[in-house]
Amino acid sequence: MIGLIGKKIKMINIFIKGKLYTCTIIKTEKGSIINIKNNKLLLGFIKVKKVNKPLMGLFNKYNSKYYKKIIEYNKLTINEKKYIKNKKQIDLDIFNIGEKIDITGYSLGKGFQGVVKRHKFSGVGSKTHGQHNRLRSPGSIGAGTYPAKVIKGMKMAGRMGNKKVTVKKIKILLIKNNILLVKGSVPGKKNKYLIIKKKYGKFNKK
Repeated sequence: MIGLIGKKIKMINIFIKGKLYTCTIIKTEKGSIINIKNNKLLLGFIKVKKVNKPLMGLFNKYNSKYYKKIIEYNKLTINEKKYIKNKKQIDLDIFNIGEKIDITGYSLGKGFQGVVKRHKFSGVGSKTHGQHNRLRSPGSIGAGTYPAKVIKGMKMAGRMGNKKVTVKKIKILLIKNNILLVKGSVPGKKNKYLIIKKKYGKFNKK
């Protein structure tokens, strides 16, 4: 699969043909083809003047300009190879109104949270019998004399959110200039970058 990156702008409600949709506006970036080899495509997004030394070595290897973000797509299909043949850039032309796409981003970070919020625990019970300070406690986490340790994977307090999430089969409602309007919500905060993947629809014939 191939695709682009985009920045989440905001969510809106919009009427399309008399029907109300809750949508997300995504501002996309054109992807410049850095290298194609062995069914792998390397794309660069957002030109910059300076990069760190490891990236500088990568770009110099392919005699490419410097880019802020790079993405590698593996296992290109025959249709994808035909589409990108003799192209220097990939833009919104790869998408069609009405088709479905996959969008990957990082969920909202919520910091260190307890088990009630993080895992939907109900707490230890009522306020009676001296449990006034344990209402949101996880309760017992031990496993007895054997194995005498906390079992791996036990649901406990910890960092919540800020995880890589992929939402599949999101419908495209509108394409205009470099703006993509998709149905529903996508992961992440405003102004955060997303990876948009074309997986299900056909390519435009050009």
